[in-house]
Amino acid sequence: MGTYHNSIDAKKRLIVPQKHRDQLAGKCVLTKGMDTCLYIYSMDEWERLVTRMAELPESDPDVRDAIRDLMSNAAECEFDKQGRIIVPQVLIDYAHIQKDLITMGAMNKVEIWAKEVWDSPDDSTRRGTGGYSEALAKYNF
Repeated sequence: MGTYHNSIDAKKRLIVPQKHRDQLAGKCVLTKGMDTCLYIYSMDEWERLVTRMAELPESDPDVRDAIRDLMSNAAECEFDKQGRIIVPQVLIDYAHIQKDLITMGAMNKVEIWAKEVWDSPDDSTRRGTGGYSEALAKYNF
């Protein structure tokens, strides 16, 4: 839970907020997320995700594409003494990261957004409550 404003430095390091670091236990996986953000998973949560994906039929081309995209862009990260992780350039490019970030808890993962993308008034990746409340209603939520 929670939203934090932070940044990435010239050496491609970002400080993960202490609250999230405590839950990640010193090591995590950083990968592409949906909607041009990045996801940080704990090692346990990453293993659960990989196990679930392994159960999907690789005969489906969309499944193969999803596996390739997720796995080929994943980076195992360890925190340095200042609580920073290094973000690979391919992920910086994907998420349009320049300097300022929005870091937020999102259920079983942490999301990292470029502040410019998050604040964009025409960002179609984030809908108002009407959009997601209708979507969740399909699942009796």
